[in-house]
Amino acid sequence: MNDSWLEKWNSRYATEAFAYGEQPNNYLKEQLQELPASTILFPAEGEGRNAVFAATLGWKVAAFDISIEGKKKALRLAEAANVTIDYQVGESPTLQYRPEQFDVIALIYAHFPAQDKSRYHNLLSGYLRKGGLVIFEAFSKNHLKFNATNKNVGGPTDVAMLFSVDELKADFPDFEIIELAEQEIELTEGLFHNGKASVIRFTGRKNK
Repeated sequence: MNDSWLEKWNSRYATEAFAYGEQPNNYLKEQLQELPASTILFPAEGEGRNAVFAATLGWKVAAFDISIEGKKKALRLAEAANVTIDYQVGESPTLQYRPEQFDVIALIYAHFPAQDKSRYHNLLSGYLRKGGLVIFEAFSKNHLKFNATNKNVGGPTDVAMLFSVDELKADFPDFEIIELAEQEIELTEGLFHNGKASVIRFTGRKNK
């Protein structure tokens, strides 16, 4: 991970306000409320809004991000909610999670650098038990047109960091697709996700 990427996220999360708000992502919220609480991992979790929400539902939560400033905000949010989360700072390959450790992996706007994203998805899949779920929402390749007319909606401007349905199928080949669709939605998440967006939503069950 290059220094400019790390500096970007530390700078964004160092402010008092929560960059993407304190409330969970709507798609994640809908999915978790239908599941029995168990173990869940949040990669690229930033300021912790989704991890803390899961913890309030009784989930055993692990999370990580490259940003120490994100961790600080996440732990503050967890303390305010009177819950505990296990939050590590680092990149996926350097963290000591175990094979098949988790029942759910939640990838919510986890836009990794283009050269890493498929490799990271494969690595993260190994942390998921057979029968476990991936819950995913992130910007689609068609989101660029929305970002071009409304910078407040956010998202990467490098199309290679964005997603398509076919990419998700290729990155998670051993998963039963429960839901996989590109959708246009209205985002209202904190300071940096506001406006009409094109996203990929994916829920899949690991078959082997």
